[in-house]
Amino acid sequence: MPLPPRAAPAVMIPLQPESPDDVLPFAEFAVRRRARRLWMGQSLRCDAAQIFAHLAGGGLRVAVGTGVSLMALRTPYDAALQARSLALVTGRPVVAGYGTATPAFVASLHGEPWASARTAAGEFLAAMRALLDGGEADGRGTYHRVRAALPPTGPHAVVEVGAGVLRPAMARTAAASADVAVSWLTPPDYVRDVLVPALTAGADLRTPRVATVVHVAVDRPGRDPARIADSVVAAHLGAGHYVDMLRRAGVPLRAADDPLVKAKQLVESGVFVFGDPPHIARELARYTAAGVDEIVLNTGGVLFTHGERESLADLEDVFTAVEELHG
Repeated sequence: MPLPPRAAPAVMIPLQPESPDDVLPFAEFAVRRRARRLWMGQSLRCDAAQIFAHLAGGGLRVAVGTGVSLMALRTPYDAALQARSLALVTGRPVVAGYGTATPAFVASLHGEPWASARTAAGEFLAAMRALLDGGEADGRGTYHRVRAALPPTGPHAVVEVGAGVLRPAMARTAAASADVAVSWLTPPDYVRDVLVPALTAGADLRTPRVATVVHVAVDRPGRDPARIADSVVAAHLGAGHYVDMLRRAGVPLRAADDPLVKAKQLVESGVFVFGDPPHIARELARYTAAGVDEIVLNTGGVLFTHGERESLADLEDVFTAVEELHG
């Protein structure tokens, strides 16, 4: 019997689509297996909100999340408007997750990077939360001076503000306004010992729940776990903030290491979860025990190295193993 929605894993669309057809197999899987939510990261080909609206219009209605879109692309007003519109169009809960992007990307759009990404993020999230709560943003920000309100609407599904979080300083900043802290490649012990305490310390009224994207691949004949991991996390492991976070978490990465060496370390440390489906299910349970409320499965490495069919087969087997583990 399928798990109830809150107990089931969520699913990450593991690619930047060029058309809705590219994501249909993952959306159909999410609906059929009663996934907690269907997530999509920032896409510069076909925008996530429009993909989700298209899916809902075609009858594939599922809770959705962006994990994460980039603040530099939108104003807080537009971000709040898009998130609420998506809740109205789909009739399903929405997590509108946003992250700060790299300084170079911010500069490419705004002329210069934000001197303080934490300040920019805090202002963006606070303005979004005020607008979605039916109020007016106060307009006093250094980077986001929004003094406006969204026109009222009728009832709609809940919209949660999400924030990309890797390290404790950003966790404390995000916790003041965000409902959900969205993390990638964060080991369970690091979530428990570092992120959750920082989120608790920074929260005004309640601690944001944690949604963590976990990269998984089933051990099958002919698969090289390091190559699979490298295909999906190479860009992350080339970024200093990810290397710093993983080193804080006890994974002995060096920025200058060969990409395949770093990918192999992720597999050996269990951050990239590779094994038979029961093993993967047990590793996912560690995230739940560490305080992760929503586990988001990413089989992108298998998609990039072995194709869509095998990527979906891994999701099927992992969902089944999770169901069996929880009885």
